[in-house]
Amino acid sequence: MSRFFTKRYSSLVPYVPGEQPNDASYIKLNTNESPYPPSPGVIAAASEEAGKLRLYSDPECAELRGKLSSLYGIKPEQLLMTNGSDEILNFAFMAFGDEDHPLIFPDITYGFYTVYADLNRIPYAEIPLTDDFTIDPNDYIGAGKNIVIANPNAPTGISLPLNVIEEIIKSNPDNVIIIDEAYVDFGGESAAFLIDKYDNLLVTQTFSKSRSMAGARLGFGIGNEKLIADLNAIKYSTNPYNINRMTASAGAAAIKENDYYMENCRKIAETRDLTARKLREMGFKLTDSSANFLFAESDRIDGGALYRELKKRGILVRHFDNERIKNYNRITVGTPEQMDSLIRAVDEILKELS
Repeated sequence: MSRFFTKRYSSLVPYVPGEQPNDASYIKLNTNESPYPPSPGVIAAASEEAGKLRLYSDPECAELRGKLSSLYGIKPEQLLMTNGSDEILNFAFMAFGDEDHPLIFPDITYGFYTVYADLNRIPYAEIPLTDDFTIDPNDYIGAGKNIVIANPNAPTGISLPLNVIEEIIKSNPDNVIIIDEAYVDFGGESAAFLIDKYDNLLVTQTFSKSRSMAGARLGFGIGNEKLIADLNAIKYSTNPYNINRMTASAGAAAIKENDYYMENCRKIAETRDLTARKLREMGFKLTDSSANFLFAESDRIDGGALYRELKKRGILVRHFDNERIKNYNRITVGTPEQMDSLIRAVDEILKELS
C-alpha cells in the first residue's frame, strides 16, 4: 500500500473473489454462476438500452421495481435495487451498524460480512457453526444484536426452516435482522412475505445466481418502508445512479420471463441432487445443500489437492483455507454434461491415488 493510505483501513483484509482465469478454457464450477444463458428477452432489452447510454439511468428503477413488487406481492416502496446484493449488504451495514449496534453472524458463511463490518468499523462476533455445519438457532434467538444470516448458507448450502428464521426475527425486536437469500430460489424458503409483520427484517436477494445475470450486477433488498427509506438515504449519499440502463432493462425483462428462470432453477436442483448421489457413491461426505452448489470432502484426498488436480484437468472448483473447512471444496452445479465431466475427472484422480 502507498504511504497515503489512511490508517483507518490499513488492517483491512479485502474479500477474495473466485478465480476468473484467462489462461485456459475451463469448466467453471467455482463462482456459483448459472450454467444457463439469459433469456432472449433479457438480451434484447439490454441491447436496446445500449443505444441510450449517453443518458443517465433512472435512479428509482421505477419499471424494474414495479415488476419486481408485483412478483413478490409488495409495494414498490418496500424495495431497493442495488449493484448486486453486495451493495445492499454494504448499505445495510452502513445504515444500521456502529459501535453501539454490533453484529453477529456465523463463522463459516459469506466472506464479505467480515469485510463490510471492518470497513464500516462495526464490532462483530462470529458464531461457530455446529460440528455438522448447521446454525444453532439458540445462538441467535434473543441475542440482542443485529444479525446477518445467509439462508441457504454459503459455502455449506444448508437452509434454516422459515419458522426458525421467524423466531430469530421475533425474538430480537430492537435489532435489524438481515436474511441474505442469494440462493433461495434453488430450494430454500424466502422470508420476504414477513416484512409486513416485522419492521426489523431486511431480506436481500440477487439476479446473479438464479436469473443468469452475474455479469450485470443487480441485487435488491425487501423490507419495511421505513427501513428501505434508511437505505435510500445511504444510496443517494453515495451513488444515486447505481443501476445502469442496460442492467435495469435486463432485470425488468428477466422478471417478465420469470418462468424460464424458475425452470432453470428446477433443472439445476435436479442436477445437484444427482451429482450429490454420485459423489456419495464415490465415498464423499456432503452437506445437505439447498443451493446451486455442493460442499464436499473425501477422506481419500485433501481438499486442496483435489482442487489442484481438477484445475490441471480444466475444471475449477472453490477451495477455502479456513481451518474448519480446508478439506472441503465448494462445487457449483453446472449443466448435466459439465457435472458428468467433473465426476469422470474425480474418479480418475481417485484411481490414480490408489
